[in-house]
Amino acid sequence: MSTAAPGKKGAAAAAAALLPVEGRRNVLVTSALPYVNNVPHLGNIIGCVLSADAFARYCRLRGHNVLYVCGTDEYGTATETKALEEGCSPREICDKYHAIHKEVYEWFGISFDHFGRTSSPRQTEICQAIFHKLSENGWLSENTMQQLYCEPCQRFLADRFVMGSCPVEGCNNDAARGDQCDKCGRLLNSSTELIDPKCNVCGGTPCVRDTDHLFLELPLLREKLEKYIDETSVAGSWSQNAIRTTDAWLKEGLKPRCITRDLKWGVPVPHDKYKDKVFYVWFDAPIGYISITACYTPEWEKWWKNPENVELYQFMGKDNVPFHTVMFPSALLGTGENWTMMKTISVTEYLNYESGKFSKTKGIGVFGNDAKATNIPADVWRYYLLSNRPEASDALFTWLGLQTKCNNELINNLGNFINRVLSFIAKPEGAGYGSVIPEAPNADKHALSQSLAETTGKLVGQYIDAMDKVKLKQGLKVAMAISSEGNAYLQESQFWKLYKQDPASCAIVMKTSVGLVYLLACLLEPFMPSFSKDVLQQLNICPEEHIPFSDERGDIDKAKTPWDLIPSNHRIGKPVPLFKALDDNAVESFKETFAGSQAERKLRAT
Repeated sequence: MSTAAPGKKGAAAAAAALLPVEGRRNVLVTSALPYVNNVPHLGNIIGCVLSADAFARYCRLRGHNVLYVCGTDEYGTATETKALEEGCSPREICDKYHAIHKEVYEWFGISFDHFGRTSSPRQTEICQAIFHKLSENGWLSENTMQQLYCEPCQRFLADRFVMGSCPVEGCNNDAARGDQCDKCGRLLNSSTELIDPKCNVCGGTPCVRDTDHLFLELPLLREKLEKYIDETSVAGSWSQNAIRTTDAWLKEGLKPRCITRDLKWGVPVPHDKYKDKVFYVWFDAPIGYISITACYTPEWEKWWKNPENVELYQFMGKDNVPFHTVMFPSALLGTGENWTMMKTISVTEYLNYESGKFSKTKGIGVFGNDAKATNIPADVWRYYLLSNRPEASDALFTWLGLQTKCNNELINNLGNFINRVLSFIAKPEGAGYGSVIPEAPNADKHALSQSLAETTGKLVGQYIDAMDKVKLKQGLKVAMAISSEGNAYLQESQFWKLYKQDPASCAIVMKTSVGLVYLLACLLEPFMPSFSKDVLQQLNICPEEHIPFSDERGDIDKAKTPWDLIPSNHRIGKPVPLFKALDDNAVESFKETFAGSQAERKLRAT
């Protein structure tokens, strides 16, 4: 999939943009927009872009009309802080890290239809249009609030320029940011709530000053919001962690939420009194999904103002939930326009690193460029992260866990089954089938094969059910169970003996098994696209010719007759091992190399 903006390819690319199709299931997929303040780490990747990619690929496999958009979140204090740290302008930081993110995601095989950025003219245009609608409809208010001001820096301090102790009793985090405590998850309305705050720029103690700001009146929008949440959280099967977080917000009571900040880098507020301020990033960032789509196609409203024909699925980590279930929907509802609202939200818990936590700010963990530097294939990383996806509770990344997944599951189970089948078929006649799929009449009457087919059919049904409900880890587990069934089938059939003793039965076993290989290549494509392509190449099947699994055409039932999936007399390609083992020495080396923070690693390398 192309990640280039249509403008770079001219009018022809824009004309070829994916648009909703009447009569088809149109699925709009977004993943949380990553900040441009560092390279994304594995927790970021599984929390948004990789999970969304697996689902988008699955939807394409099912024959749905899918648009998957994402981009870098470039405005706000995170960018200004990083610019100060690196001694350059916010624009230079955005350009640098947008390119880094894009490269990392391309290496991981993320199939965006468009990967954009929020610092675009379209973002300003759409964000300001939504603001005007909210203002016209009476959902905004003005208020004076107290904000921290740094005398040495001669500026009001935006939230991320402040650090102090969390005000929540019992949290005891003395490194909470001015907008949020990462330890307990508390969102702060103002950095003045922090205990003993300090300026991140100069280290000084700021004073409190009055400043005027604009607020979105969430309490006035509560009735509209609750109606939306009550209906959609059930119909869209929201993940339980999303429901819990949203319910907690509503139970605590909605308060007016400030939508402006005293910054220079951001979308300007189109109001004479506030012309020196910009929109708070929580307000403008989710609008980035819309503006990024608008950069992809001028007909963006066919996706974003078409709730009757478009289903919106959004993927993110748990710290992003309130912005997507409370604030963003409230802003869209407040405009009174016919927006495509989120149907389903899929939320991950935290992925922790060995004995600590991943942290972009502190540079702790394995980052996207680190994963690439290990020379472990991207598909192995994808498999490990998706099979270890923290869906209901936090998960733990360990190098030993990665080794176990690679060696025991990918090599001993999946790779072993595929290689045994293809290598036997590729053997010369007299020992195998000369790389040609044999004729296998009456396969449906072969008891062992029929039993396998029934089991496979049930497992494919479970796979479809899990993936439709965005239970990606379960879907992957079920697909791998089909490989385990294949291995057991080979062992029980004793095909190596049948080749001489019962050639007709051996042909049935091999034709059934190679069909199962094809089926696995298709089912696992959302999780390991390069693996799928390699298997199809070894099968001598065009990578685009996968089983579509379309409900309308009854494709799912084909799994119940795996011996019919590849025709007799089809010539396969050359079988080669699909995965390489991770040895103990490599694992120990990686543990040492990626211990500590990025800064500490640089010191060790000098």
